[in-house]
Amino acid sequence: MKTDLQRRNMVVGSAIGAFALAVRPVSAATLHTPDTGLAAGMVSIPAGDRSIPAYRARPVGKGPFPVILVVHEIFGVHEYIRDVCRRLALQGYLAIAPDLYVRQGDVSNEANIQDIITKVVSRVPDAQVLADLDATLAWSATQGGQGRAGITGFCWGGRIVWLYSAHQPRVAAGAAWYGRLQGATSALSPRQPVDLAAELNGPVLGLYGGKDEGISLTDIEAMRGAIAAAKGSSQIEVYADAAHGFHADYRPSYRAEAATEAWSHALAWFAKHGVGT
Repeated sequence: MKTDLQRRNMVVGSAIGAFALAVRPVSAATLHTPDTGLAAGMVSIPAGDRSIPAYRARPVGKGPFPVILVVHEIFGVHEYIRDVCRRLALQGYLAIAPDLYVRQGDVSNEANIQDIITKVVSRVPDAQVLADLDATLAWSATQGGQGRAGITGFCWGGRIVWLYSAHQPRVAAGAAWYGRLQGATSALSPRQPVDLAAELNGPVLGLYGGKDEGISLTDIEAMRGAIAAAKGSSQIEVYADAAHGFHADYRPSYRAEAATEAWSHALAWFAKHGVGT
């Protein structure tokens, strides 16, 4: 009988097939980072009452390696997120992207974004996500991970970067890509990033698009104000001509110049703030 991890591997087994139906077709601009010189692939991470699947990429060898947690978009751990892990691994990091939806469902075969939100994402509690990231960080030590960690995430995952940076003392720095900053709260999502500016354990670099229709410049200024009031060292960069998802090279929203500049800024941010030390 196939294990949950084996079944998940079948779903995400090929570079093209790993993209959720909702985000096809793959663009001509889509980047593919080979795994040459890397130990890369799906792994299983003990997390509370079960194991969760994750994609892990690191340089070949025993390490030690600085750790970066990679938090997926609304579409789960598909090929773009796995490629981000490989890009980080080529920089010397142990990069791990856990499937943070697995307890609620599988989004990889959902063709409609509203179904993804209704059937799965809206049922995922923040507390569960933070606990599963804690388990992932603890597991990283078995892979040669060391020191204080970095965290990066995109869209849905961008919001989680802010939350986790306020939750976990081992976070040295975060890079949040166009994650929601404020909005309604609920029992599953009791606090928003703007509420947590004074609680960040490591500074967060926010990377946002000036033409994002879902995250307004008013929201961004509110977050900047909260950071300033907390006398924090987090920063937010706005790429004026970029929309939401400007780093997602498989989507029409991709903007190569902004994505390249923001990626370089994120890497410098992790180095500056001592990820791995």
